[in-house]
This record gives sequence, structure tokens and C-alpha cells, in this order.
Amino acid sequence: MFLILLFILGLIVGSFLNCVIYRLEKDQSFISGRSFCPHCNHVLNWQDLVPVLSFIFLKRKCRYCYKLISWQYPLVELSTAILFLFIGFNFSDPISLIYYLVIVSLLLIVFVFDLKHHLIPDRVVYLAIGATAFWHLFSKAQILNFILAAIGVGLFFLAIYFLTHKKGLGLGDVEIAFFMGLFLGFPKILLAVFLAFSSGALIGIILIFLSKKTLKSELAFGPFLVVATLFSAFFGQPLINLYLGFLGY
Repeated sequence: MFLILLFILGLIVGSFLNCVIYRLEKDQSFISGRSFCPHCNHVLNWQDLVPVLSFIFLKRKCRYCYKLISWQYPLVELSTAILFLFIGFNFSDPISLIYYLVIVSLLLIVFVFDLKHHLIPDRVVYLAIGATAFWHLFSKAQILNFILAAIGVGLFFLAIYFLTHKKGLGLGDVEIAFFMGLFLGFPKILLAVFLAFSSGALIGIILIFLSKKTLKSELAFGPFLVVATLFSAFFGQPLINLYLGFLGY
């Protein structure tokens, strides 16, 4: 029953994240004001806002102007619900559960926003950094490890930022790299950086091969950083242990 409720909570939070993503783009407050159709600006009723189900029953069309609803909305809702369910399976401590739910929610905003606009919202990253710093103050982890990882990877990304004359990475990538180090610590941060760069390069090559991008095209790096962060957080240590085992450590 708890996991079912957590899944439903994920759907509801996912719906709210969609609202945050849209209003960040428009520089509008997401705390006040009712939801409305982005095409005709008609205020939506509750039956228009049921996560996933409204999208299905409305046949992907606004009830009022009949314009198509973006696939982003159900995908974000379902992704949030699945990630909430996964976290519920792995964390029974209420404080840890809440912390990871918050971080996952913030990272989903970064993922979608950067994918759409090639821009990482600073305020969201700062919230993630603040939440993680607060978490470390009350956890039993060796905080120095996480601080050094954050500074190290932050400086590494900052060097790339300046050496490529701000074309290789954006300043938002530097900020989220700092968060990654603070969140993952050493050695997970090394795995996350490797996965982000290697997956980004692979997807870039595939897009060039398919003529979707050129060598001069921009490719949002935030989504790769987010996926690499989440993967390393939940599956990184077994992979690191396996690698060290091969090396005889």
C-alpha cells in the first residue's frame, strides 16, 4: 500500500514539475495561480489535470482549443512516479526517503528544461546544492570526501568552460557538476563524469551519423549529467567494486 501511494504521489509531483518547468521558461511564479492551457490560456479544471489519465481521455488534445498536448506531460509524470517507486524500494528511513525524492524531482526539472532550452536553471541547481549540504550536516558520511569531490569536479568543468571559450560547456554544467560531487562523493563522481562524457559523445556521434546534428551543433549536456548522476548514485558502488575486483583490489 505504501508503494502504491508513493507511485500516486510521484504522478502528482510529476504534474507539478511540468508546471514548474513551463513557468520557469516564462519566468512566472509556480507557487500561485491556476494551471492553464499554454495554447489558449484557458484555465484548466480538475478533470483536465489528472496525471496521465487526462492525457489519455482527452486523446492528447486540449478540451477547449483542441491543440495537441505535449508528450512531455505524461512522460514526466510517469518518470517521476517510477523513480519515486524505485526510491521507496531502496530507502525505508523517512528522512532519507524525503531527501532522495526531493533530489530526484529537482534533477528531473534540470533534465527536461535543459533538453528543451539548452539551459540549466540556476535556482533549481542551487536548491539541490542547498538540500545536499543540509543533508550532509545530519548524515554520518565523511563530509570532507564530498566537499573535495565537489570542488575537484567543479574546477575540472570550470577549466573546460574557459579552455573551450565557453563553447564546450555552459556555466550551468559547472554548477551541476559541483552538485554531483557534493551528492555522490568519491569515487562515484568519477564514474558519473565518465558515463556523462562517454554517453554524450556516443549520442552525438549517432546524431551526426543520422544527419540530425553537425560538428558545430549544440547538444544539451545536462540530461547526460542527470542520468549519469542517478545511475551512479544507485548502481555505482557495485560497478566500482566489480571493477576493483578485476584489478585485484
